Amino acid sequence: MAVLVDRKPEIFAEDFGRAVLIDQKVERTVIDGPTVAVVLPTYCEAENIERLIRLLQKLKLNLLITVADDSSPDGTAEIVQKLQEEYDNLLLFIRPRKLGLGTAITDAFQTLLSLEKPPDYIVTMDADFSHNPKDVPKLINVAEDGAGLVIGSRYCKGGRILGWHSVRWLISRFANLIASTITGKRIHDCTSGFRCYSKECVEAVLPNLHSQTYEIQIETVKQARMQGFPIKETPITFVNRKQGKSKLTKAEFQCFLSYVIKSKLETTFSF
Repeated sequence: MAVLVDRKPEIFAEDFGRAVLIDQKVERTVIDGPTVAVVLPTYCEAENIERLIRLLQKLKLNLLITVADDSSPDGTAEIVQKLQEEYDNLLLFIRPRKLGLGTAITDAFQTLLSLEKPPDYIVTMDADFSHNPKDVPKLINVAEDGAGLVIGSRYCKGGRILGWHSVRWLISRFANLIASTITGKRIHDCTSGFRCYSKECVEAVLPNLHSQTYEIQIETVKQARMQGFPIKETPITFVNRKQGKSKLTKAEFQCFLSYVIKSKLETTFSF
């Protein structure tokens, strides 16, 4: 049975094998500025999760950290549970098995929108330090200027990647070239997972999100554009993970390619 672990007892339900929040009460530290939720989808991130959460807690933000863990066998969830004894702004959303990045993000969106006071902004990022937690305020600042979606970009001017071999870089660049034609907007980095969404953008796009895995990154850009939300990029430095192993499986990559090809054909032959 899937559970959501908070510092108070909660009521849960399960819908099509995915945990769904019914009732939620979370204490938040009130500071100046917008409310921000940071979503961390995790699977086997025991080597990284505690340090990342502690660094996020140091940011001067009205912050709610949401960990969506796919029942990691390495004890990731247990580490987060222990940290909940220290922090009252930390949610742990445990899913019954490895269900994919796309559903982790949409489940987290649903959870956060169900709160009595949903956050003004929702940031998604990797839990392996590929994304620098110190860049979170930068994305929020751009969003506050009126963007519905802000992408932490590896490929716009000022962005860069550290630790990738040339083949992986070429595959990523090719995927982004195709993705930019699918989304109908010239974006340098459609596949980046480091993003900031406004609450209004999430509310508008969520009913139209159906991705299971990594194609969620392209689908959210496409839906944000179709719903009329401004999309902006801000440069980041992406660092190849140093601890743990990559979570991108062959099956997930095939699913991503299938979505890209299908969307490209729909774009080409739409009338």
